[in-house]
Amino acid sequence: MASPKPSPKPEPQATSAQPPQATRPPDAGPVAADMMQELKVSGHLMALPAGLFCIINQPHAHAGPTGLPGVRISPPPTGSQFIEITSFRPDGWLSANGDAALVRVHKGPAQLLVTIYQQPNQPDAAPKLQVRQLLGVEAAQPAPAPEPREKVDILAHIQTRGDVGVKFGNWLGEPGSQNWIEGFAIAAPEGTAPADLAYQAVLGRGWLSPWVDAGQYCGSRGMALPLLGLRIRLTGEAAELFDLTVTASFIDGTKAGPVGQDETCESATLAPLEAMLVTLTPKAKKAKAKK
Repeated sequence: MASPKPSPKPEPQATSAQPPQATRPPDAGPVAADMMQELKVSGHLMALPAGLFCIINQPHAHAGPTGLPGVRISPPPTGSQFIEITSFRPDGWLSANGDAALVRVHKGPAQLLVTIYQQPNQPDAAPKLQVRQLLGVEAAQPAPAPEPREKVDILAHIQTRGDVGVKFGNWLGEPGSQNWIEGFAIAAPEGTAPADLAYQAVLGRGWLSPWVDAGQYCGSRGMALPLLGLRIRLTGEAAELFDLTVTASFIDGTKAGPVGQDETCESATLAPLEAMLVTLTPKAKKAKAKK
């Protein structure tokens, strides 16, 4: 007898039912995308000679509740055995509230990785970093520049050339020479106090050295560390007597300026500074007060 044929399996029935959709309750909070804010992040390598340094993220007028613009410093992927970093905060952050860290370079020059976190589209959002050398070849207060044989207004230490001096209104360094400036000193205009003229060196984007008064050396000498620009300000009697402009050229062929007093003169590419022109123009004498 033939065995009975198995019953055919029922065909699956088509259905119009859709999978359940995830819905947000009316009182749900914002989704993750709404809670995210994109930051502007940039990384920089800074060369340091052997010594002990203090890196300070100075208090920032536009610092927000998150402490931005914030900075983190770390050794690079290679060469880290020559750098030791000690932060004053256990989490390693340098917030815009005045945090600092100590960096010891056992064998220089060595590269330090600096990462900057900024709020986007915020004016003056760059950190105000200062790098102060505490121990090493160059102390935190460098020795004054040597006295030149003849009186000059500006003296700079230039790569491969040594110390070179000029009067105001003349180029210091040679545009197109590819020899960068490592440090400089500017004398106070005749008849004014040293405190009436001060200057800073640009060390990186948003990084400026501490202000120094006229006659003091700013930068390094003989360590092959280039400056990336400068900033000069006049106060007191010097500001009343003179107008100041600064023009500069850089080793990549770019130029900046003329800029006025208390304005930073640097290249958009942050190329090393090779020459600068500082001009002081006497202002018209003020009319005497009426009797």
